[in-house]
Amino acid sequence: MTASSQSPAGEHPRPANSAAIPPWSVAELPEPKPLRWRNWMSFIGPGIVMMGIQIGGGEWLYGPDVTAKYGGGLMWLATAAIVFQVFYNIECGRYALYCGEPVFTGFMRCRPGPRFWVGFMLLLNVAALVPGLSTHGAAMIASLALDRPVTTADAWLITPLAYACLFAVALPVLLGGKVYNMLQGVMMAKVVIVLGFCIAIGVTCVSAENWWNVMSGFAKFGNVPVSDGQGGETVANAFAYRAEHGEWPIISTASLIVLGAFAGYAGGGGLSNSTYSNFVRDKGWGMGSQVGAIPSAIGGRSVWLSHVGKVFPITAENLRKWRGWWRYVLADQLIVWGPGCFMGMTLPALLSMEFARYSTIATAQSGPAQSMITADGMRHAGFSPALSSVLLIATVFTGLMIMLPSQMAIIDDFSRRWTDAIWSANRRVRASMQAHQVKYIYYAILGSYVLWSFLCTFLFSSAPQRMTDFIANTNNLALGATSFQLLWINHRLLPVELRPRWYQSLGVLGCGVFYLGLAALVFVYKILPAWIP
Repeated sequence: MTASSQSPAGEHPRPANSAAIPPWSVAELPEPKPLRWRNWMSFIGPGIVMMGIQIGGGEWLYGPDVTAKYGGGLMWLATAAIVFQVFYNIECGRYALYCGEPVFTGFMRCRPGPRFWVGFMLLLNVAALVPGLSTHGAAMIASLALDRPVTTADAWLITPLAYACLFAVALPVLLGGKVYNMLQGVMMAKVVIVLGFCIAIGVTCVSAENWWNVMSGFAKFGNVPVSDGQGGETVANAFAYRAEHGEWPIISTASLIVLGAFAGYAGGGGLSNSTYSNFVRDKGWGMGSQVGAIPSAIGGRSVWLSHVGKVFPITAENLRKWRGWWRYVLADQLIVWGPGCFMGMTLPALLSMEFARYSTIATAQSGPAQSMITADGMRHAGFSPALSSVLLIATVFTGLMIMLPSQMAIIDDFSRRWTDAIWSANRRVRASMQAHQVKYIYYAILGSYVLWSFLCTFLFSSAPQRMTDFIANTNNLALGATSFQLLWINHRLLPVELRPRWYQSLGVLGCGVFYLGLAALVFVYKILPAWIP
């Protein structure tokens, strides 16, 4: 039976190259609840978790950094990034709705087999081994304690604070029933606190001019950085320049790594987007309710996870149910995740543009210092001394609420991805471990990851900015490469009736081209010259 053949009830479909991973079994597709406000807890979940995870480095570190240099002129990069990622996320949800497996397992079902894909994904996942956000959080705490941006000489303070941050973000993952439920609660709190604070300050304190500068920037497609002839940079529209001068402008590559990181962190980035399929499964959408979830270490005995996915027969009734579940994914991405990411990118940039000019900190600083510049600017913006102190602390606390839950999610994301790989692809594990024992693999990987992060924090604590530059630009390569593989499995492994339409396929192809293009630019103009004298 081929991957695209239809399977009547009771027959076990065998997707391509399923010799290493057992074929799917068959079960009935559950009936979705109607998309109504009284059922809001049923369809609010994966998108809010993903939004909470992904309101992180790009929004709080690189958004203000880019707007400090270019105003709102390059915000269109965030528009392209988020729109392309919506297409990517939707296709991840499509695969999980059909079989209850994460897309990584779908990758391993393809030739040349699981061993190849595990090695390939390890290479793409190398950025997750660098705990940049917890180190940034530690740097922000240290900056608040020292009342100045940190320098390399402050590693004595940053390193122990980073250890404390890592321990703090790993601890909650141990508790509860499903790990996903804990993440949903933490990320909902983060979204409410972060966006609530930024909206309150943005509405009451940010000028209409800065609002227009940032909001209009999302639509200024074709704007690029160019040399201003005086050793600096300015922004020009490539299409207007071409029409006026008959040639394309020479793009300045001075800040190419920062711009690549900005696009890499806008929305999600890297392999973190593929985790949407895991969350769809763990939330119990579609066939996810027939497969199970990863339990917490404490109190998760009743939670179980099947080694392989389950699919439903293609019947008129199941196609009706499928359309109901499909509306969950669309609402989650188009109403929750996408708009939330635009808000998360807009608001920190607004605060930076409004308040950075009042800061007494040298504006040459970047990265974590840029958020401190914003906080310091709020302190010197003419508010009363008491209110200024409150705003300073509130701004730094908001920054911590962005960094640390996102680092928690990165720990879970890495552990979850490789747990699923071992749980499904390893024949010995499938034969010897029962459905509720998946947590032993998950927490062994999580513990090893945290120990490695302690070491990595010690090695890189003096250079948190380089850590996040590396993470974001590596994420561009990962997201671009997996876009093509995601499109392949959804066209090869899913029944014809459930496959992406042409415009959905075009959106995922665009995602792959966009992110691989950014990765190629950084490699050609920044990395390659450093290797070749």
